[in-house]
Amino acid sequence: MTRMNELEGTSEEEPQYTSVEICAGAGGQAIGLHQAGFRHLALVEIDVHAAATLGQNVAKHKAWGWEKEHCDVLSADVKLFEPSEDLEKGAELLRTQGLDLLAGGVPCPPFSHAGKQLGKDDERDLFPRMLELVEELKPRAVMIENVRGIMDPKFADYRDWILAKLQGGTYRGEDGEQAHEQGLGYTVCEWGVLEASDFGVPQLRPRAILVAIRNDVLKDVKYEWPTPTHEDPVSVADSLQQSMLKRYEPYFEGVHAERARAAYDRWLATAQQRDAELKGKGGGIAPTLVGGSKKHGGADLGPSRAKAAWKHLGVSGLGVANDAETCKKKGTEDRDLFGPDGPMLTVEQAAIIQGFPAGWSFSGGKTAQYRQVGNAFPPPVAKAVGESILDVLKAARERDRKKC
Repeated sequence: MTRMNELEGTSEEEPQYTSVEICAGAGGQAIGLHQAGFRHLALVEIDVHAAATLGQNVAKHKAWGWEKEHCDVLSADVKLFEPSEDLEKGAELLRTQGLDLLAGGVPCPPFSHAGKQLGKDDERDLFPRMLELVEELKPRAVMIENVRGIMDPKFADYRDWILAKLQGGTYRGEDGEQAHEQGLGYTVCEWGVLEASDFGVPQLRPRAILVAIRNDVLKDVKYEWPTPTHEDPVSVADSLQQSMLKRYEPYFEGVHAERARAAYDRWLATAQQRDAELKGKGGGIAPTLVGGSKKHGGADLGPSRAKAAWKHLGVSGLGVANDAETCKKKGTEDRDLFGPDGPMLTVEQAAIIQGFPAGWSFSGGKTAQYRQVGNAFPPPVAKAVGESILDVLKAARERDRKKC
């Protein structure tokens, strides 16, 4: 399968629908929303490497010319982000036209099954800050992304608090007593789980998405939750075949010729066999990629269970491969291409597994790049959600235009 190159988004002649995104990471959500038709006034990200990734891609991609002129890429702690003070390029548009969408993939560790699930007691929880920004910016729509764990029963009270803050209602406070919030004037249209593989992403990656629309915008317009774009999953074999062949081909002649051809054929046969075995049962898709922790050394493809799943796909999950140029320069072929469990993935291939379009580059060293990819929100899923929100905003704009 040819890797998608969808950095262009929609026509610049259409009316602009603006967004501000916090916790923007390496741009997975930003790409998807851009493809859906939103134009970003600000992308806020605390990690310096990820912020550099956002900046360099906005600057280099011709299709992102609107953002180059109007978008502030801010390397900042969102807790210290002050839109009225920090926006420069987008300040006037925000002041005169308001904001269409406030979006953010707030940190997952407080709710992840892989962590301690401390929820609101985790210092990394940014739901409260997101709600503060909703109150300050009063966007026409809100989109919040997180891991599936936020939907667990243990966080029911916390979800009730978030819902009450947005749309009003009661929730159980920390003292166990019922409390009430007036709300910020929104309707939470949906808070559910979308599976990335339903949208053409070759990976098992469920994400919890909250969509809220401001009441004066929503009125009589009905919000429609995204429906899957792919009836059958896209397999790892199909997704990586082109890039894997590109990695092995330079070695098809010379001292490595025999084992290079054998290694490539072995990988492809293993991946295709896994796809055939799981036809109708989810297909030969990848396990969930994880970004890993900065506290625990270099990057790999996840815990033991994930590594075992990758092995069934012909891939070694023990680390991340060097890119082709570095591999040749450092002579790491034995590790990167010819290991007993199969080749390791490069950062570029991990990005394919996440649904990033061709041409999106990542800043920093290999480990920093991989962490950005592993923590990303798949662009195709963000696009689908963005389109569902944009349908409401367009209908509301048309309705209000007719009344003028």
